[in-house]
Amino acid sequence: MESRAELAAAASPARTAAAVVLPRYGWLSRLRSYFIFDPLIWLYTVILGIISIPVSLFGDKGRILHGFARFWSMLIMKTISSPTRVTGLETIDTAKPYVYAVNHASALDIPVLYVYLAFEFRIAFKKELLAYPIVGWHLKRSGQICVDQQNPARSIGSIRAALKSLKSGMPLVIFPEGGRTPDGKIKPFLSGALFLAIKAQVDIVPVALVGTYELLSMNTYHIKCRPLEMRVGQPISTSGYTLRNMDALSDRVHKAVEDLYRGGFV
Repeated sequence: MESRAELAAAASPARTAAAVVLPRYGWLSRLRSYFIFDPLIWLYTVILGIISIPVSLFGDKGRILHGFARFWSMLIMKTISSPTRVTGLETIDTAKPYVYAVNHASALDIPVLYVYLAFEFRIAFKKELLAYPIVGWHLKRSGQICVDQQNPARSIGSIRAALKSLKSGMPLVIFPEGGRTPDGKIKPFLSGALFLAIKAQVDIVPVALVGTYELLSMNTYHIKCRPLEMRVGQPISTSGYTLRNMDALSDRVHKAVEDLYRGGFV
């Protein structure tokens, strides 16, 4: 059984690719985003979010709500006309319960992952998202993993549930940076981000999302249509790693994500 100190460490922060220069987009692009894309995304969110709650009362709510999230994501990706090229995913066994470590550059990272990781998984998310109506309800009911970065001890129950889920075969998606990048650089990983992978002794798959920062960066609602890429690296074994050398594993995974982001394959 994991100690409270170990579980709390998983949610606490610790201890980088060049900043992205955004191209200029004109007022037509802004008008299209503000008056077409953004309202449609909110409409999809409200309608599907409300419908999903009663529907999930019947049957496997985790599987049902994952299906709703994937359909919501498909609608968004079709609406914003941003074709996505996926490389590397075909080389790994997606039936295995990997921990997928993904860089986080945009609010639209989530739809990209739901559409192009075509299997059921759970996501680790920040507690602050629970404050959003509909989105928070969905996250809570669908079995996603809530992490309170301000008070790690409060996340212990959620972390234990995630560990049990991983050991039973459910893949987990994490954003090891702990939040979106403000400048396009891949931020350092939180010290406890790979805790679950080590405790469950499951491999970590590095994933780089390329172009999502340019698509929708922080502090704006201006969605700029552009091609995207999801680059998937080879699994990194956690064998031989313990909580004592978790930073070494974190550095290795961080480098793998950065190499993928820059165009290489790991």
